Parts: sequence; structure tokens; C-alpha cells
Amino acid sequence: MSHHATHPGGSALGGNPACGLPDAVPDAAALSGGQARKGPEGHPGGRPRPALLPDGSPVCRLIAWEVTRSCNLACKHCRAEAHPEPYPGELSTAEAKALIDTFPQVGRPIIIFTGGDPMMRPDVYELVAYAHAKGLPCAFSPNGTLITPETAASIKAAGVNRCSISIDGPDAASHDSFRGVPGAFAASLRGIEYLKAVGVPFQINTTVTRNNLSSFKKIFELCERLGADAWHIFLLVPMGRASGLADQVITAQEYEDVLHWFYDFRKSTKMHLKATCAPHYYRIMRQRAREEGLSVTPETFGMDALTRGCLGGTGFCFISHVGQVQPCGYLELNCGNVRTTPFPEIWRSSEYFLQFRDQSCYKGKCGACEYHKVCGGCRARAYSMDNDHLGEEPLCTYIPAKLRPKGEQP
Repeated sequence: MSHHATHPGGSALGGNPACGLPDAVPDAAALSGGQARKGPEGHPGGRPRPALLPDGSPVCRLIAWEVTRSCNLACKHCRAEAHPEPYPGELSTAEAKALIDTFPQVGRPIIIFTGGDPMMRPDVYELVAYAHAKGLPCAFSPNGTLITPETAASIKAAGVNRCSISIDGPDAASHDSFRGVPGAFAASLRGIEYLKAVGVPFQINTTVTRNNLSSFKKIFELCERLGADAWHIFLLVPMGRASGLADQVITAQEYEDVLHWFYDFRKSTKMHLKATCAPHYYRIMRQRAREEGLSVTPETFGMDALTRGCLGGTGFCFISHVGQVQPCGYLELNCGNVRTTPFPEIWRSSEYFLQFRDQSCYKGKCGACEYHKVCGGCRARAYSMDNDHLGEEPLCTYIPAKLRPKGEQP
């Protein structure tokens, strides 16, 4: 068995090739109309060719919209450091609808209604229904604990294509400890059952930490038992409450091992698996494909062949509860506020967005790396750990060819 197939927690996994992509919320790359193109022999692999707006700006494929920062949990990794009380200055219903009116000007983005917990906002179903009526695919990201039979029906009626529920451990003890509230695990699982009862597809999100590193297979088995459409793993970005979790951030080599394991494990299931906030996965995917004699195409790797690692500012952005636009929720660079500047103008001309689309100003290993077009490193980790949004990805072991002694392998 390949050394790549060893789980970082110690268990070796085999499996059969499998495929199958969920269709509840279309993959962002497919939605944008992106095309893969093959590079010359020896090139790191097919690079995504972004769909463009008439002015040459990239189509916006995903918008994570923090409709409220309020939340009933106190998760240890929360970037927002959310609490249950209402936050001042949140966009009003009228402001929120006016913002939704502008989204079609930048493409047909998937709108992820997030928080906090979006269910803490009283008019959230009205906003989802309004976006749905505009023809925008809508995803919903509650923590699951507030879902009842009645609210599940409201989620369905509003037009939500898919919900994402975070599960960070295979059992109540591990999950509740991370989420900061006893009973959160049981409440989230109840919420999932209510979603299933009304026919709302759902995915499970898991944040990778030292505590759950050896429990991944058990978490996946839980996802299977629950009937999840997808399982997304998130690499921790140490900001917000997570800035105090230094002991939970795994090493660069452990991240590398996790992503190699993930590459192998995804062959063993028909469930859609995706690594998020893990841009180096798209390097690993191409390295492993080359070892296996595979071309990186939609036929072999599904929509992963049509996207790239970090989409912040290039195909994705975040809008805060007060209207501040950022490359992502973990990267608190103020790109403009929708209360003073129309969102499409921010999307087209933000200085930060233009830097991320160009990439020529990236520094260190990321600036020299032959995989920068498909990876790009996590700009949020570079900023939170080294205070430089253009710096190299701090949790990457790869040495670019340009920086290696002649003849040395990575």
C-alpha cells in the first residue's frame, strides 16, 4: 500500500474508485462555466480558466454572507467570536434586499447565508426567498441546534438548496467540548433529522484540529450513517477565538499527511468529499495524479479539476453583518462596504481583490511556486500567522522547483 494512504492518526485505508457529485447546490466551478485546460507535458496539471464578466473581471461564484453575527453556541474556533445577543449595525431588511438585487451583476453566485447562526436573524427566510426568486442558488449554514420541524419547513419553503452542519467529533463528548455547549451534538443531529424529513439536502463540515485528527474515519462513518450528501474538511485558520488555539493547530507536515490521506480516502466512497481552506490539496491532487498516470479532468476528478485552491477575491468573497466586504471571512481586509459602495464595484475594483487575481506580488515560496495558479496558499493563514496577506502559506512543506538545489526532488 502506498505510504500516502496512511491516515495521520495511524489507520491505513484502502478503497475502490468512486465518483458522484451532489447536485443540490451546483459546484461553484460548474456554475461559473469554468473550463479546464491541459498544460504541456510535465506541467503541474490542467489549470482552471475563470469565466469572465464583460469588463474582464472574474465571475463571482460564491458569496458567504454573514447575515447576523449572533449565535447560541460558543465554539472554540469561531472567527467571529459570536455571542447570542444581537449585534448593532446589522444590515436592515431593506438594505439586505437591495444588496441581493446587485448580486446578478457579478454572475449567478451561490449565496451562503451564514453567521453566527443565520437562524438568529428573524427575517432570514424572507431574505433567502428573495434571493431564490432572483434565481440565485441558496445555501444555509446553521449550527443545527435551532432546527425544529417548523424551522426545517421554513428552510425548505424559502428555497434553500442545501444546508451545511458542522460536526467536529464523532461523539457528544468531543463535539460538545469544541462547540462550548453541552448537548450541542445531540441537538445538531436532531436538526439534521428534521431537515431530512422535509427533504433538504445537507453536508457535514469538520474543522481539522489536533483533537479530532485521529477520529476522521469515525466522523466520516457518522456522515454516512446520517445520509450526508457531502463531507467538507476545513483547515483551521487561527483568528477570532481560534487565535487562542495554538495547541490545536497541527503542523505543516501533519496537514500534508491529512491531505494525502484525504486524496486516497475519497476513492473509497461515492460521497462528495472536499478539502476547504486547504489550497495545497490542489497541488497534492496534481502530484498524485501524475504519479498515477492520470490527467486532471472533470472525468477523473470531477469539479475539483475546474477550481483552484484559494478563491478569496477571485471567485469568492465574504460580506459581514455590517456590510464589509472581505476576500474571505478569515481574512479581515476591508475591501469596501456595501452601504457606501455598490457591491459590483467592490468586486471589480478592490485593490486586495486585484492583488489576489494577479498573484505576481506573492512572496516567499508562494511567489516562486509552479503550482501558484492552482493553489496560491491560504492568504488568511499568511495574514493571521505572519501578518502579511501576500506572504507564503505558513503550513506548507512543499519546496518549489525554483528554490530547490538542482536535481533535488520535492
